[in-house]
Amino acid sequence: MRNPLLETPNARHGAYPFDVIKAEHFLPALKEAVDSARTKLENYKKIPGSNFQHVIVEQGDISDQVNTIAGLFYNLHSAECTEDLEKISPEMSEILTKFGNDISLDPIIFGKVKACHDSRFEQKLTTEELTIIEKTYKGFVRSGALLADSEKTRMREIDERLAKLTLSFSQNVLKATNEYILEITNKADLDGLPETVLEAAAEFAEKKGKKGSWCFGLDAPSLVPFLTYSKKRELRKRLAIANGAKTFNNQFDNQDSLKEILKLRNERAKLLGFNTHADYVLEERMAMSPRKVMDFLDELVEKARPHAMKDVERLKNLAKELDGITDFQSFDAPYYSEILKKRELSMDDEMLRPFFKLENVVDGVFKVAGLLYGIKFHEVFDLPKYHEDVRSFEVTDEATGKFVGLFYTDFFPRPTKRGGAWMSGIRDQGMYQGKIERPHIMIVCNFTKPTKTKPSLLTLDEVLTLYHEFGHALHGLLSNVKYRDLSGTNVYWDFVELPSQIMENWVLEKECLDLFAVHYETGEKISADLVKKIKESGKFLEGMGTLRQLTFAFLDMAYHSQNPDSILSIEDFEIKVTEKTSIVGRLPGTSISTSFSHIFAGGYSAGYYSYKWAEVLDADAFEFFQTSGIFNRDVAKKFRENILEKGGTEHPMELYKRFRGQEPDVGALLRRAGLH
Repeated sequence: MRNPLLETPNARHGAYPFDVIKAEHFLPALKEAVDSARTKLENYKKIPGSNFQHVIVEQGDISDQVNTIAGLFYNLHSAECTEDLEKISPEMSEILTKFGNDISLDPIIFGKVKACHDSRFEQKLTTEELTIIEKTYKGFVRSGALLADSEKTRMREIDERLAKLTLSFSQNVLKATNEYILEITNKADLDGLPETVLEAAAEFAEKKGKKGSWCFGLDAPSLVPFLTYSKKRELRKRLAIANGAKTFNNQFDNQDSLKEILKLRNERAKLLGFNTHADYVLEERMAMSPRKVMDFLDELVEKARPHAMKDVERLKNLAKELDGITDFQSFDAPYYSEILKKRELSMDDEMLRPFFKLENVVDGVFKVAGLLYGIKFHEVFDLPKYHEDVRSFEVTDEATGKFVGLFYTDFFPRPTKRGGAWMSGIRDQGMYQGKIERPHIMIVCNFTKPTKTKPSLLTLDEVLTLYHEFGHALHGLLSNVKYRDLSGTNVYWDFVELPSQIMENWVLEKECLDLFAVHYETGEKISADLVKKIKESGKFLEGMGTLRQLTFAFLDMAYHSQNPDSILSIEDFEIKVTEKTSIVGRLPGTSISTSFSHIFAGGYSAGYYSYKWAEVLDADAFEFFQTSGIFNRDVAKKFRENILEKGGTEHPMELYKRFRGQEPDVGALLRRAGLH
């Protein structure tokens, strides 16, 4: 059987043939690629040598096809996970984990890496080459290369079990999200919901075979507007509880998986000589230690909590004044926040939506990239794609016309797509079989869908999300390194959010909004008054917003910086840990942790703090832009050359100081958030 995964792509720029790749191709292709790589590795092990070209480049080439197949599989598993893909995912994970361990725990391969590492300063290597051999050597050590044989065996068992558990955790969250439907048949129960929301809910109901009613689910474009606008408090409560309990004490329960993940991570860290999983993770982060992270988070809590308490008091007073509510709950916060925003700023999301037509917002972010970095995006229609919602763009340099990369977008929710938003490298920039290739990058989101009568009109939060993910995309697209393990977003985890979060700042600036914010029906530009209110909204109830992010960060660090055997009840543990950030009572029967995919099924374990850490960097960096003009090409050139192009080729603090001329100032974040 012809297998497109084993053939060289023949589309322009080497675009992958998504239109012919099927689930049935993956396992045969992976098995063949792994068998071929194993044969090559056995030959490689017999060849003497410890020079960089042999140890790093030649060994990396051997795994190329395996890594490509794995990358394509996991991109589809997140964005278009059909039943057939889901069925094969455990076996795919098992094969890949075993293959990875066979390399990282092989004493002969590690011997070559160690010899290269020991002689690195005698080989006249470049800075990038020194970085990659250091990273490779550490990677082997952190995977157990120095362990005794019995410990290596245990490490294999742990890694293989963790691969299954994290996959199962993610699948449960997706299944639970897709399963729940709040069906409304009485029109009176729709009071307060905007027309755009009602139209989307009616179309959702039709798809679910419930024509004539309105259906709401747990994906963000359905959940968030309902909690924000519905006047029916009991229904808001029902939906909020369903969301908080989707993987807690039910058929999709993740508690046992969560506890086992924690125990295995802790055991793995101890095998490698670390006190906790957090110590293990933070060895390769800017923050370096759990203590430094906790000091950073504690400083922010101290600044934010008084502001958050005032925020909540204002909402409680409003709820009591308008509806006589004396038992203010977390599910009340979005609803009364929106009313308060409208009262104080004369603005709400529905007022902004007409100015944020998705196509215009996308065009706007392309213009921003052009003004800053001199690149342009041209939509192409002849490249293969995995779903009809996907759009593809050729990215070129405006001055030279040179090809920069391929860029794919996938914006709307569907049952086969996991929730949230993310950027992913389909093909990272860097060297493949001796040739430097340009990247293929995608961003995947879950935005408000178009309806029969209206285009996709985004909320301000959705616009910020698009700019955020586009910032990650620029990090991937503009990468200019030799070795792809150091390209784009392959940087320290608490540095990776700088290019994404800094992009959000432009959304709050008039010069940026003037590029794309026009009324989708009248063509009228967004007014200066509304732009001013959008800017003010960036600080609106920021105390509460900061505490919410800190809740996740504290929970993550608590789970990963202590002995997990002491965690008997997930619910009790959550209550205790979130005490310092809790200002509104928790909903009974709900759990943050059991659907906390970032840390239990993603790469953020002991790293969720990095969102706030990177906010310090992005606030400080954007102040630098503001001093010279937000579209200043000289500052943008510094950011591109020292941050976006460099990937992980040097320590991030050195790169940042080269761009900024100084270390980041935490005061920049506090000033921007109005928390100083």
